[in-house]
Amino acid sequence: QVQPVQSGGKLVQAGGWLTLSCPVKIKGYAMGWFRQTPGKDREFVAAITPFGITYYDNAVKGRFSITNDGTNNTLTMYNMEPGDTAVYFCAVRRSVTHTTSPMDYDFYDQGTQVTVSS
Repeated sequence: QVQPVQSGGKLVQAGGWLTLSCPVKIKGYAMGWFRQTPGKDREFVAAITPFGITYYDNAVKGRFSITNDGTNNTLTMYNMEPGDTAVYFCAVRRSVTHTTSPMDYDFYDQGTQVTVSS
């Protein structure tokens, strides 16, 4: 199964932490997380290659962590800020390399609304 699936919207206070996880029953592909707010394009958050190399957007570097244990693609978000409020999408790219372009990813889940209250 390649299509990832998440469940439920999430609410967290500023400064708090949250984990998003989606099951992806496939190995050997790069995986990523993107987020989108109303009226804006989907933007890159983080990615991980099958070799465990991680990449982060500068806005989240040092606060977010992406992992892949072969079963779940997980994004852990620390010290969250109101600016992190968005719909978050789990993504799979049929390649061993990552990119930051949402168009280069082949599968997305339905997205999870994350709201950070101030």
